[in-house]
Amino acid sequence: MKKIYTVVEDIYKLMETKDADSSVGVEAEIEKFGESVKALMRKEFGREKRQDNRKLRLSNIGKTDKFLWNHFNGTKKEVIRPNTYVKFMYGHLVEEMLLFFTRMAGHSVTDEQKRCEVEGVQGSMDCKIDGIVTDVKSASSFGFKKFKDGSLAFDDPFGYIDQIKGYARSEGETKVGWLAMDKVNGHLAFLKYDLEDEEAPAYPVLKKDIEERIIYIKEMVKQEEPPELCHATVPDGKSGNMKLAMGCSYCHFKHACYPELRTFLYSSGPRYLTEVVNEPKVQEIL
Repeated sequence: MKKIYTVVEDIYKLMETKDADSSVGVEAEIEKFGESVKALMRKEFGREKRQDNRKLRLSNIGKTDKFLWNHFNGTKKEVIRPNTYVKFMYGHLVEEMLLFFTRMAGHSVTDEQKRCEVEGVQGSMDCKIDGIVTDVKSASSFGFKKFKDGSLAFDDPFGYIDQIKGYARSEGETKVGWLAMDKVNGHLAFLKYDLEDEEAPAYPVLKKDIEERIIYIKEMVKQEEPPELCHATVPDGKSGNMKLAMGCSYCHFKHACYPELRTFLYSSGPRYLTEVVNEPKVQEIL
């Protein structure tokens, strides 16, 4: 039986040789992949769409307090743009593709979309790869570095750590990991953490009890007043202007938190300014 620490190497070998592991039923895996993609398309475009009205899920418990308060209490949020939906779909397709590659390379993939629950909050884990609770992610080149160098625990604006800790707690597991792909150039990485490894540099972050976090969240979102802002604003280079921190830039509630927020379109993408001292010489999105 193969071990998780060779999964990236084995997938790369599969892609080079196009030869599946000798233990694999190739046609069966191709059929499984096809059925998974069809199920995804039915979920997204079928006439009978599944509605999920849960305010708290294991997939979002790692989000910041104010985001969860806003989400739970129906604060007005940005309309999701069509291109963002395309990006979401791309991420789902990448997940199915990577799991297909993983199985074709001879690694075990089990418990796909298994229902999990912690303190009454439910969710569905991606899978276990070689027995390790695993989340599959596609990321930008910048975001991918955190999976590659193991620094995710110290810079986790999207709450991936608490999310996977929830799945692990539900399963009674302590070893977790992410199979990640750089969606720009196809590089892969598997980041593994042991939640009980007291010698690991990330242990001070990982040791925090997820059940206590969930109990706190369930009470916090019911409070009349929202929590404090999630992140402080940061300088926009040497311009004298102030902009949103990265964690706020991706948030659907940023205009609710900053009603006077201004958006400018730079070559690198939109930049959200909370204070403008020097007017940027680029287009403003109104």
